[in-house]
Amino acid sequence: MKNASRFGYPPKLAPGDQVAIVSPSWAGAGVFPLVHERGLTALRDELGLIPVEFPTTRHVRASAQERARDLNAAFADPEIKAVMAVIGGDDQLTVLPYLDADIIGANPKAYFGYSDNTNLLNYLWNLGIVSYHGGSTLVHFARPGGVHPVFISSMRHALFDSVVVDIGPVARFTDFQADWEDLSTLDNPLPTTDEPGWHWHNATRVVTGPTWGGNLEILHWNLAAGRWVQPNDRYRGCVLMLETSEEMPAADEVFRMLRNIGERGLLAEFAAVVFAKPKAWHGHAPLNEAERAVFRAEQEAAVLRALAIYNPDAVFVFGPDFGHTDPQYVLPYGGLMTVDGPEKRISVQY
Repeated sequence: MKNASRFGYPPKLAPGDQVAIVSPSWAGAGVFPLVHERGLTALRDELGLIPVEFPTTRHVRASAQERARDLNAAFADPEIKAVMAVIGGDDQLTVLPYLDADIIGANPKAYFGYSDNTNLLNYLWNLGIVSYHGGSTLVHFARPGGVHPVFISSMRHALFDSVVVDIGPVARFTDFQADWEDLSTLDNPLPTTDEPGWHWHNATRVVTGPTWGGNLEILHWNLAAGRWVQPNDRYRGCVLMLETSEEMPAADEVFRMLRNIGERGLLAEFAAVVFAKPKAWHGHAPLNEAERAVFRAEQEAAVLRALAIYNPDAVFVFGPDFGHTDPQYVLPYGGLMTVDGPEKRISVQY
């Protein structure tokens, strides 16, 4: 728990506050502006917040310097109370060198994003600022059939509340996604699957610690580039949150990425590991329901294999809904999470 004091929660918001809408990675808002507008409407209607777009929000070919300029400006602007990413991407790593740590550190604000935004979440973690893993104007605010209660409830807690909240298995979930080229696919909910339940391993104790991690593929890139990585003992006792993307890495690749983290001596530092339900369907891999279940089981086995080698004492939970899931819990990154093995319960401090 010695690491808990390193992190400060940014100020909470109130309805009517302005929120920066930015594209630090892919400017999907410029490619699918009508979908983006649906997301902004939901943000206004559901949360009472005022979205403020920055110059590169819809600029598809904006440079890394230009995107960083927007982030620096959003954190510096006293009228902006939180910062939300439109979506992820694949090159946010190139934006980090142009960020102004003095400006961002002096003006902590709630930042929301996942996937490629793991880069920024980790950047803020290293500044001691709690951020939030989750949220997307394109994906979750513009969700087919409307925002999901699980998502919007956790967004409200992250934005407005300072409370401890239990998260639990959802009733049903979906791996499918809308066709943003066809707006009619946003009008109705997508087909869903019964929740198989979370799988607990080595669940013999209670762990409470700050969270760290994010998208495994992006995290692996970040670690490989050596960007703002702390000494191993700075992660000691933390809860490792991991999820995989719509690229659907094979189980062997998941194991190899975790093996690399283990060989660094990093994986052994975490007291608990929480691995999200993997996304198991995409246009490039249209698996049927049985194949999706096998895909998830193989990823779970890959994580167990890595933990058996590098951290056999960790409490491990497989299956919570965060990251590339629908519905999606928005979870504090650097905030406190309690993983209660005997009670099979997870709670987070918003």
